[in-house]
Amino acid sequence: MPISVSLKRLPEGEGLPLPAYMTEHAAGADLCAAVRDALTLLPGARALVPTGFAIALPEGYEAQIRPRSGLALKHGVTCLNTPGTIDADYRGAVCVVLANLGSEPFVVRRGDRIAQMIVAPVSRAAFDVVEDLPESARAGGGFGHTGIASI
Repeated sequence: MPISVSLKRLPEGEGLPLPAYMTEHAAGADLCAAVRDALTLLPGARALVPTGFAIALPEGYEAQIRPRSGLALKHGVTCLNTPGTIDADYRGAVCVVLANLGSEPFVVRRGDRIAQMIVAPVSRAAFDVVEDLPESARAGGGFGHTGIASI
């Protein structure tokens, strides 16, 4: 069942599509670039790209900004700070930090679908200070401690 998210179109977003789910079971709604002029991302460059809207999420929800897999695979273009989090109390413009990790310049044009947004519930934690943590099979192992070979 969909939740209601208030969306305000900003002046730079006039005439652009609103966030939209491109298939029936898509988890993320595609976001369009609200750039006035074409923006060229050189290899290794990054830019803050506006989407042309602001939102108000219901309390207890966040919006996650994630890369589009096709841009990442075909062009090496991704989002930094992924997933980017939009908190329920943020009311500013939604923007995407795009980075070109590819070997060729990438041009972002007005209306290009550049990222996706997933609205998800948030759990808040209560942090309890303890003297010792319970034991586990993994213990403190991390960052590749299980290797890369298949079992």
